[in-house]
Amino acid sequence: MKGKILVTGGAGYIGSHTVVELQNAGYSVVIIDDLSNSTADSIDGIERITGTRPVFVKLDCNDLDGLRNLFASHPDIKGIIHFAASKAVGESVQKPLLYYRNNLNSLINLLDLMPQFDIKNIVFSSSCTVYGEPDVNPIDETAPVKPAESPYGNTKQINEEIIKDFVRSGADIKSIILRYFNPIGAHPSAELGELPNGVPQNLVPYITQTAIGVREQLSVFGDDYNTPDGSCIRDFINVVDLAKAHVIAIDRMLEDKSQDKVEIFNLGTGRGVSVLELINVFEKVSGTKLNYKIVARREGDIEKIWADPKHANNVLGWTAKENIDDTMNSAWKWQLKLREKGIM
Repeated sequence: MKGKILVTGGAGYIGSHTVVELQNAGYSVVIIDDLSNSTADSIDGIERITGTRPVFVKLDCNDLDGLRNLFASHPDIKGIIHFAASKAVGESVQKPLLYYRNNLNSLINLLDLMPQFDIKNIVFSSSCTVYGEPDVNPIDETAPVKPAESPYGNTKQINEEIIKDFVRSGADIKSIILRYFNPIGAHPSAELGELPNGVPQNLVPYITQTAIGVREQLSVFGDDYNTPDGSCIRDFINVVDLAKAHVIAIDRMLEDKSQDKVEIFNLGTGRGVSVLELINVFEKVSGTKLNYKIVARREGDIEKIWADPKHANNVLGWTAKENIDDTMNSAWKWQLKLREKGIM
């Protein structure tokens, strides 16, 4: 085994896919997750795909004493991948205190404990929302971090600053900050995918749940943006591609290849796809007509943003490989599998 990695939020959507890739790469994994927006069923999915069941502890990262006990129980942890966070833009506008409390305290607790347990490496799950409404697209890592459009985006900005300040203070840690664009899709086995608790806050699970009849209708927030079809444009990246970047980041830190104490990389495809274009792709690959309507713009949404991923391509040797058709087809296969199981 290469070493033991702690994955916070590892039962969640991106976390569970990353655990698969970590285990496939020879790491052992400890997952902590409070299951507030996930299910322990994903642990079964990880085991079915990899043949190995990761250690799972139900724990909230805001529980400092619980975290301390966990680290004491696993003194051989070599690095942390920190996913655990509240993550919906729209919800964060309605519940800002929940987002600040959850997203900031969880990181602070981890950083507080890392030196005490001689853990020197942390990969932080950040977001392209830190760029706000960009002046130009595609956007690279030198673009200015702008005032956030939502409390969610602001928590990512603040967390990045917390990490930088902690390192600047002399803390003996390294961090790779990965700024995601828009992860979508599911594992090709259909054993893992995106299954939020309650009403989905993200676009693709709402699309698939509408197509299968769980949701009555999909709302498209605005068709009057300055884009070719009037709907928002995003850089949609396959979740497995995204997961693999985390393994490369952990490898890089443990092998001491990182040149700086804090490194930042954009993870995207380099291509912008509009909401309406994504709906069209889904209808094509699924053979299902989607019931959707255009509604007013949603507060906190950015008009258009997509990545310039060259820095990650060149330095990490990572590239997004899956195309949008296959990615949307994987999401639909996952939804059909859920129906077969009687889950949704």
